[in-house]
Amino acid sequence: MLRYALRRLAISALVLFGAATVVFFAMRAVSGDPARAVLGPDADQSAVDALRQEYGLDATIPVQYLRFLERASVLDFGDSFRLNDSAMNLVLTHLTATAALALTAFVIALLVGSALGVLAATRPNSFADRIVSVLSMLTQSLPSFWVGIMLILVFSRFLHLLPSSGSASPAAMIMPAVTLALPLLSVVLRLVRSGLLDVLHEDYVVTARAKGLSEFRVVGSHAMRNMLIPVVTVAGLEFGSLLGGAVIVETVFAWPGIGRLMTDAIAARDYSIVQACVITVAAIFITINLVVDLLYVRLDPRVRESV
Repeated sequence: MLRYALRRLAISALVLFGAATVVFFAMRAVSGDPARAVLGPDADQSAVDALRQEYGLDATIPVQYLRFLERASVLDFGDSFRLNDSAMNLVLTHLTATAALALTAFVIALLVGSALGVLAATRPNSFADRIVSVLSMLTQSLPSFWVGIMLILVFSRFLHLLPSSGSASPAAMIMPAVTLALPLLSVVLRLVRSGLLDVLHEDYVVTARAKGLSEFRVVGSHAMRNMLIPVVTVAGLEFGSLLGGAVIVETVFAWPGIGRLMTDAIAARDYSIVQACVITVAAIFITINLVVDLLYVRLDPRVRESV
């Protein structure tokens, strides 16, 4: 187990290094001068050159890359060109809003998806099962930005029930959280349904029914417990994808999170913020993958014996 954990840690470090390298060269490949973008097209060339020198943009790309790796190793990504603040401070400030949104969406997806999956599995080929299957396909296929716009039109523009943007009140989180949760909800629903259908006819479930246990206890205490491994694994991995999906959702709802911060920084060619955002999200995603892998080994004795 320890050897497996150390091996996974080494792989995670390599993946994080690769993400840092890709984002560095990708930003340099984007056309345009960040200093000129900050100061404007009419700025004096001497001011542009001074700003480039201040942020080290006058050095060659290899030198910039080595400086970037050296500073990134201590979580120092420099200061923002536009906002005159530490890039890491800005990312951590906005990350709180994104984490709150992602966690809310995660809870919604798990609770609603599990409930609908149980409903469909315990009534196979029924009208409820067909409705749930259709809802699963719809929530998986509809684009997040379209869902967000439709929710704004219905609940904010026409019904005036919820705020359409910002984070001034807890109600402002409802629509973006639901929008972000729908794709994961569909995944959880299908996993729970298919997993329950596989185990509901196993001998231990039949025995539990023969003992006179209620259907609620049979499903909740016996069947669900033995099909949680794939749900835990996939849900954990999909939680990382919520951070990526938050980029679109935060833009639609003007949510002050890391996704919106990164979108604005890319448009302004603010290297420091983009690099800090990407590496932070990559580190979170890699950490979640590592925890899920170790948890999977812990839950499944067959995997534990093979590592």
